[in-house]
Amino acid sequence: MSTDRSTGTGARGGAAGAGDSLWVRRFHPVEAPAARVVCLPHAGGSASFFFPFSAALAAAGRVEVLSVQYPGRQDRRDEPPLASLPELADGVHRALRGWTDRPLVLMGHSMGAVIAYEVARMFEREADGVPLGLIASGRRAPSVHRVENAHRLGDKEFLAEVSSLSGTASRLLEDEEIVRMILPGLRADYRAVETHEPAPEPLLRCPVGVITGDADPRVTPEEAQAWRRHTTGGFHFRVLPGGHFYLNDHQASVADTIGEYVAAFAKETSATG
Repeated sequence: MSTDRSTGTGARGGAAGAGDSLWVRRFHPVEAPAARVVCLPHAGGSASFFFPFSAALAAAGRVEVLSVQYPGRQDRRDEPPLASLPELADGVHRALRGWTDRPLVLMGHSMGAVIAYEVARMFEREADGVPLGLIASGRRAPSVHRVENAHRLGDKEFLAEVSSLSGTASRLLEDEEIVRMILPGLRADYRAVETHEPAPEPLLRCPVGVITGDADPRVTPEEAQAWRRHTTGGFHFRVLPGGHFYLNDHQASVADTIGEYVAAFAKETSATG
């Protein structure tokens, strides 16, 4: 598997002079893409989670996927995990500044959706037109509050909670060595997203697209649809069969939906510009 870890310097389709970054992975470079989709993983997730979606979107030849690697996992496992969501959002924002030579769509799953939302607001404070749009997957709207304290549980109970969502293979959580390796980053992610309280303003100017599973124990379709309240732009909504990680069972449908949302965002931006 070929992985481009640069933010653009000397890389095909990248932004000149962007420099290198540990944050960004480009599994399938696309020549002169019409847009780039930046994928932000869930709590405990890594950049490689989005490899299948990167391959599917690159095959169409118009959209290039950048996948974010948080500190404390895989090839960044020797770095301490970041304990707050603003720190994570700031790191992502800084890393993506070198990729704005093409329209950027921010797409996050679960915790990644919250990070994408905060990064979008950071970009919009700087200028109009970035991002092109936001795609929130498997996450209730920022205005919908639930009390969640999984990060305070003991290790056994915490791992059982993680396993119940089917995002991490149960066989991995049964391996004591792997658990010791991933537990600090996993718990830090849960602490970051469970203690984060998004500011109600400003609203996004870019359009928002939402994808959610109809049997997700973490978010109801109504809670996901409340993302509509967080933008003055267009809004798109799709429910697919499945739980919190419905993406694993519907990779082709998710890739198609992402492509459709990117095309819709571009049309809406052109119409208002």
